[in-house]
Amino acid sequence: MVAPHLAAIFTKFQTLSTSDHASVVSMNIFVALLCACIVIGHLLEENRWMNESITALIIGLFTGVVILLISDGRSSHLLVFSEDLFFIYLLPPIIFNAGFQVKKKQFFHNFVTIMLFGAVGTLISCTVISLGVISFFKEMDIGSLDIGDFLAIGAMFAATDSVCTLQVLSQDETPLLYSLVFGESVVNDATSVVLFNAIQSFDLTNTNPKIALEFFGKFLYLFLASTVLGVVVGLFSAYIIKKLYFGRHSTDREFALMMLMAYLSYIMAELFYLSGILTVFFCGIVMSHYTWHNVTESSRVTTKHAFATLSFVAETFIFLYVGMDALDIEKWRFVNDSPGTSIAVSAVLLGLVMAGRAAFVFPLSFLSNLAKKSAGEKISFREQIIIWWAGLMRGAVSMALAYNQFTSAGHTQLRGNAIMITSTISIVLFSTVVFGLMTKPLIRFVLPQPKATTSMLSDQSSPKSMEAPFLGSGLDSFDDSFVGIHRPDSIRALLTTPAHTVHYYWRKFDNAFMRPMFGGRGFVPFVPGSPTERSEHNISQWQ
Repeated sequence: MVAPHLAAIFTKFQTLSTSDHASVVSMNIFVALLCACIVIGHLLEENRWMNESITALIIGLFTGVVILLISDGRSSHLLVFSEDLFFIYLLPPIIFNAGFQVKKKQFFHNFVTIMLFGAVGTLISCTVISLGVISFFKEMDIGSLDIGDFLAIGAMFAATDSVCTLQVLSQDETPLLYSLVFGESVVNDATSVVLFNAIQSFDLTNTNPKIALEFFGKFLYLFLASTVLGVVVGLFSAYIIKKLYFGRHSTDREFALMMLMAYLSYIMAELFYLSGILTVFFCGIVMSHYTWHNVTESSRVTTKHAFATLSFVAETFIFLYVGMDALDIEKWRFVNDSPGTSIAVSAVLLGLVMAGRAAFVFPLSFLSNLAKKSAGEKISFREQIIIWWAGLMRGAVSMALAYNQFTSAGHTQLRGNAIMITSTISIVLFSTVVFGLMTKPLIRFVLPQPKATTSMLSDQSSPKSMEAPFLGSGLDSFDDSFVGIHRPDSIRALLTTPAHTVHYYWRKFDNAFMRPMFGGRGFVPFVPGSPTERSEHNISQWQ
């Protein structure tokens, strides 16, 4: 009796050991592939066509083919895709770093235009795609999809991925264009996820004006509540670090607290069913404005590079995995009997993505230009083409939302769901590789002679802004010190450039109330014997 029982336990232990060893082997290969992506991406940095995201995607595809051959067509990837892995572990460092390193003055100067593109534009794009899907898919044999699925598809494909374009655009040569593409991409991701969550939380089988109004109210609530939560957590981290000043004893504690508080903002948003993307983005902005100035000089350098590194590794991880998952044999098996249907669905979706993008970029650019007086602030038609093109690529957010809607734990047994997954994969691959490869030549063709320094603000408003990139390359990217407002020397200048701008009043409020309480540049204690801290403290006394 005992011997068979022990034998069964030993056999089970061997099975577990084999499984654990296989996981270790998979992780080893995946980490080695990440290293290869970084090395090859560096070697191809000056290439006219390639960039790091396309490099990671192609390496993932090649690896998937090799794994398919080795496993006799049973599998193409080393890890099983999980929405939790993407949304909880990979996306937060990318979005937080975007907010942490953003040039806040320029971001908020273009805030209205960015919100027009990122929020209103995403709603327009989602509407166009959803209406198109309802019209075309009813004529195709793709299985049973309801109104909730159609709206979810609109939210899925309204999510853009502008990484390829941002890697090509120069912050110094085209700061206005860079700021709009960058700002829209972050707000777009947040808006798409908020829309997707709102769609899933409503029973859309019986639609009426009341449901539509409730849906819009839910969307506004998620958007505003997520923003407020990010600001509150960022201010709380600044207050704690300023009051306790961990740097006197340990810079490690400063960095650890900043990193954990940033991640806490995202997890809290998910806990309260809010948008973690929006929360962690605004938390990053607030932390860079207050918390970052409350830590020691060594912690500033550490946090700046650590957050950027985590973001870079997470982005590479995502593109590498998307490339491998694109060849998942389980999903493609369902469309073997009707490949024409899958191709037709992909073509329709790609056409709707392009139409939905054009439906808001050009009209909203026209509206934005009406409100701009300076020619340097207006979005030219050439720049509008680049903005339209930048949003045609689809990436990991679309993939994750598709898996959330049409699979269960990464698997599906329904033909209609499998068609939607394979079509999403096809569009992500085609748009990232084909459109991505064409991005560098297109930008060089459309903008053959980039402006030396396109001012984000008018010359009379802020002379310093002429040379300030949207994302600073040095530590001064976090410097939002007050720049004196140029006094108009004529009635015309007074009418076009008021002496007291919104930024002027915000700076007065910030210096009088916010910085004394939450810290920031010129309002933090310094470590005795630290020349940098002492010099900053002395400078603040003269401001």
